[in-house]
Amino acid sequence: MRQSKLFTKTQKNPPQDALSASHKYLTQGGFIDMLMAGVYTYLPLGYRVLNKIADIIRAEMNSAGGQEMLMPTLQPKNIWEETGRWETLKEVMYQFQDRSGKETGLGATHEEVIYDLIRRNVSSYKDLPLSLYQIQNKFRNELRAKGGLMRGREFMMKDLYSFHLSQEDLDGYYNQMIEAYKKVYQRCGLEVKVVEASGGIFTKKYSHEFQVIAEAGEDNIIYCPKCDFGQNSEIAKLKAGDACPQDGESLKAGKSIEVGNIFQFGDKYAKDMNGYATTKDGQKQPILMASYGIGISRLAAALVEVHHDEKGIIWPKSVAPFAAHLISLNKNETADEVYEILIKKGADVLYDDRDISAGEKFADADLIGLPYRLVVSSKSGDKIEVKKRSSDKSELVGLNEVLKLLSE
Repeated sequence: MRQSKLFTKTQKNPPQDALSASHKYLTQGGFIDMLMAGVYTYLPLGYRVLNKIADIIRAEMNSAGGQEMLMPTLQPKNIWEETGRWETLKEVMYQFQDRSGKETGLGATHEEVIYDLIRRNVSSYKDLPLSLYQIQNKFRNELRAKGGLMRGREFMMKDLYSFHLSQEDLDGYYNQMIEAYKKVYQRCGLEVKVVEASGGIFTKKYSHEFQVIAEAGEDNIIYCPKCDFGQNSEIAKLKAGDACPQDGESLKAGKSIEVGNIFQFGDKYAKDMNGYATTKDGQKQPILMASYGIGISRLAAALVEVHHDEKGIIWPKSVAPFAAHLISLNKNETADEVYEILIKKGADVLYDDRDISAGEKFADADLIGLPYRLVVSSKSGDKIEVKKRSSDKSELVGLNEVLKLLSE
C-alpha cells in the first residue's frame, strides 16, 4: 500500500478528551475516527488490525469445534420477555418501535436469539454438544462512553455459545474454551489473567474474565505475578499479600482491562424458553448453555495500552496492519523497485512514498508503529536500513534478508 494513497492522514495533536494511550494514538495514527461519543469508524489501518485479531479468534474457535454464523442485530421484544430481560436491560439495550408499532431492540447480546434458534432445531442428544459463534457489532447504551475503543456504544465482538445435555460435558467444554482463549491472547501479544468474577448484569451465575494488567483499566483485580490466576476485587476472597492458590506466590492488586468473559448459564434458558432434548433412554433433559465473549475492538485498544512508548504504538507482528513500513528518502527509483519486489513476493508493506521531510516520515512511522521500518536512501547503496519498532538499533541488510525477515 502506497501511503500517498492511504485514507486518512496522521494528526499532529491528540483529541482533547483523550485520557488513554490507545484513544490518543489510535486517533492520531489514523486508525479510528469518532462519529459521536462511543461510536467510531474503523479506518483502513484500524480495520486491518481488527481483521487480523478476528482471524486469530476464528482459527482458535474453529479448532475448538465452533461453527461460525451471523445472527440478526434487530431483535423482537417477545423472546426477551420470555427471560424477563426486556425490562431488566432497559438501561443498557436500545429499544424502540418500528413503523408498524412493534417493539424492537438492537442486539446488546444474543442469548435469547440463539436459544430460540436452538430450541427450534435441536431435539435429541444426537444433536449435542454444539458450539456456534459469530463476529458482529453490539450496541449498548453506555452511560459513560469514553476512552476511545475501551468503552463504546457500538463495538465489535465475538460471542460463542455452547450447548450440552450434562453438566459434566458443559464443564469440560468450558475449561477447553479457557485454554482456547489463552491461545488467542498469546497469539495477539497479550498476557492475561483468568479472573474469577460475578455474572454482572447479564447473568447471576459465576463467570470468568480475561484481564490485562494496565493502568488505563477500569477494573481492579487481585492477581498472581507469576501465573494467570486472579480474582475481581468485587468478589475477591483473597487480598494483596496472600499466597496464590496455584503456585504460592504473593498476590498483588492492580488495575486491568477486561478483554473477554465467559459465563455458565446452566439450565436458566431451558427453563425460561422451554428448551429440552431427549436422551438415549428417551428422557427429557434441559439443554444447558454457556456463553463466551471477546470484545475485538476493546482488545485492539488493550494492545495499544500494553504496547506503546512516548512516540506511538508498537504493534505485535501478528496483529499489525502491515508487517513493515518502507520509507523512501529523497524520493528515488530504487525505493520504488524495492517496493514492487516486496509486493510481488507477498510481503505486507506500507510504502511511504510521500513528498515530505525525512523527519515527518520517521515520526509517522513511530506513531503508526509497524513492527519493522525499512529505509531506502542513496547513502545505503544496495542495502536497506532495517530497524525494529521496539528497538533503537538498526542495521544494513540486503533485500533477500529483508524478505526472509518479513516471512518469519
